[in-house]
Amino acid sequence: MNSKFVLVAALAAGAMTPAVRSQTTSPQPPQSAAAPAAAAPAMPQPQAINARIAIIEFEEAAAATNEGEKAVADIQKKYEPTKAKLDQLKTEIESLTKQLQGAPATMSEEEKASRARVIETKQKQLQRDADDAQTAYAADVQEAIGKVANKLGPVVMKYVQQNGYTMLLDNTNTGQQQQGGLNLLWAPGTDISQAVVDAYNTSSGVAAQPPSAPSATRPRSLAPKTTAPATAAPKQ
Repeated sequence: MNSKFVLVAALAAGAMTPAVRSQTTSPQPPQSAAAPAAAAPAMPQPQAINARIAIIEFEEAAAATNEGEKAVADIQKKYEPTKAKLDQLKTEIESLTKQLQGAPATMSEEEKASRARVIETKQKQLQRDADDAQTAYAADVQEAIGKVANKLGPVVMKYVQQNGYTMLLDNTNTGQQQQGGLNLLWAPGTDISQAVVDAYNTSSGVAAQPPSAPSATRPRSLAPKTTAPATAAPKQ
C-alpha cells in the first residue's frame, strides 16, 4: 500500500460522520448516575488596565530645546553671507528693472531688448541660487535637530516611565502622511512636550537663547521676501 493511499484513507476516516462512526466502533458502557461529569477548567478572565496616554510632538520638542535653538541659530549665522549675496543680487535686478522702465525714448529697441535679457538672466540666477541655498539650509537644520532628537529619546522614555504612562503617541506635524503609518490627529491623552523640553534643558546644561533669537521650530526662508518688478516688454 503506497503512502498516498494511506493519507487519503486517514483523511476519509477523520471525515466520517458520527452515525457512521457509531456503527464501526464498539458501544461504550453508560456512565454511572452517581459519578458526576468532570467540570471544565475555568478560563482566566481578562483584567482591565487603566491606560494613561502621553502625547508628544517629538520633532518640535527637539527643536524647542535650548540645544536645538542654539544649533539652528548657529546654522542661520553660517548662511548669513549667502543671504546677503542673494539680497544684493535682488537689489541689482530691481535697479536694472527701474532703469529699463524709465529708459528715454531715444533708446533703441535693440538696446532695450538687450537689457531685458540681462535682467531675465539675473532673475533666473537669483531663483536658482536661492533654491540651492534653501535646500542646503533645510538639510543642515534637519541634521542638527536629528542629533538633538537622538539624545532626547531616552529623556522622553524616562519621563514616561517615571510618571506612570502606559502609552506614548507622537503627534509630530510633518504636513504629510508618515511612511508606514498615519499621523496622530487626536487622542485623549496628556501633551508632555513642554515637560520633556524642560527636563532635557535641565540635563543638557545648555543655556537658553536670547529673546531676539529666531525661532528654531521651522527653517526660515533664505530667498528675498519680495519679487522683482516685472520688466517692461520691448516694443516690436
